[in-house]
Amino acid sequence: MDEQHSDVAQTLSPLVRRVLAANPSPFTFTGTQTYVVGRGEVAVIDPGPADPAHIDGILKTTEGERVTAIVCTHTHRDHSPAAGPLAKATGAPIIGCAPLVLEDAGPRADASFDATYAPDRVLADGETLTGPGWTLRAVATPGHTSNHLCYVLPEEGALFTGDHVMGWSTTVVSPPDGDMAAYMVSLDLLLARDDAIYYPAHGEPVTKPRRLVRGLAGHRKQREGQILRLIGQGVGAIPEMVPHMYGGVDKRLWPAAGRSVLAHLIDLRDRGRVREGAEWTLA
Repeated sequence: MDEQHSDVAQTLSPLVRRVLAANPSPFTFTGTQTYVVGRGEVAVIDPGPADPAHIDGILKTTEGERVTAIVCTHTHRDHSPAAGPLAKATGAPIIGCAPLVLEDAGPRADASFDATYAPDRVLADGETLTGPGWTLRAVATPGHTSNHLCYVLPEEGALFTGDHVMGWSTTVVSPPDGDMAAYMVSLDLLLARDDAIYYPAHGEPVTKPRRLVRGLAGHRKQREGQILRLIGQGVGAIPEMVPHMYGGVDKRLWPAAGRSVLAHLIDLRDRGRVREGAEWTLA
């Protein structure tokens, strides 16, 4: 992997540049990646946290160009808070996912929802933005969050996948807004597509996207099987399940893993496979 410095743009393709925010963590990997699409008149995808240095890096990257749209995949606080300051600095409209503000019981402060996000235009599935030589088309991919959108750049066969598919890890699906059933449907949606490359918000570009999506879906099925086996063995509480399921994972990630286990359990309950009580049991 090429070394990437925070707030210094990297050119990934004729139409795509990447600016890395300085917010690395066990949850964000090297940090949140902002993408600049186009030349001359550009769109900025996932402007990131409201870090003045990162916003300055985006402005330096687009110096001499006109930002025509600030586009967000979803409104977790490592993705969208810079939209407002960047809009003020450039005059560009904020376009993309719907606003969503609710209490999040998850363990990540940066994954709570951005209450400052105020889009000028919300994109529905299939709606487009255009600029000189580029098009962005919204693809609704609920699951990680209910308002999550990916964006197709058809001129390069690319898909900006936000946190729906990442280049380094599986995504956390955290109820009440995160929905495992919706996430699996959204994976199937991507599997049916023929995109040549994914640009995720965290991790390197994915050059074999369908193989990765198949692997992610298979991984979730394996987790579901683990949960059913553990419940069958009398392990019915999430804090007891997580060490069995994530023994080789950084313990700092265990609380987030527990949220994904809960999302699986809710899906299994809704499908009549398990019953919810003081502890989870097989139906």
